[in-house]
Amino acid sequence: MSGERSVPDWRGTTRRVASRRGGNERSILIVKFVAVSLFATAVFSHTGASAKDDSWMSNEEIQKTFSGVTVEGRYGNGRPFTESYEESGRLSYNDTNRTSEGNWSIQTGTLCTIYDTDPSGGCFRVKKVGGNCFEFFFVARTVDKAHSDPVRPSWTARGSVAGQPGKCADEQTV
Repeated sequence: MSGERSVPDWRGTTRRVASRRGGNERSILIVKFVAVSLFATAVFSHTGASAKDDSWMSNEEIQKTFSGVTVEGRYGNGRPFTESYEESGRLSYNDTNRTSEGNWSIQTGTLCTIYDTDPSGGCFRVKKVGGNCFEFFFVARTVDKAHSDPVRPSWTARGSVAGQPGKCADEQTV
């Protein structure tokens, strides 16, 4: 009978089953899909682009969220910190190792924290990952570098606005 073929079952007995038509066409479609997926992955990982690039907070969102508040957070190593962003643009930073004062600003979609006497500040892309949970991704050591030569965002810390409901869970989302 056309459209049938013989196949052995689990007992070794041969039986006749209907042939699948289009098997080769399905295989070709799967190979094409995999090839396109691999190509897209290679392109996006090379350029640093992400399907979620639109999830970065905007200049306006950063200003509205952080002006006049204190953030309590943790770095990837678990070390806690607090950072207060005054409406005047001044900031105060505290962790278990140091206390620093400086200025904060918003530059090209980044929150920049530049300390008066400590070079460890920088500019960070910010993602809101929950109701009161934000993740900070380092992109540049200085304001000038944020404009001229930012690096691919690298996860640095997460934190919550003090005094507001909800806090971040201990693990990062990336």
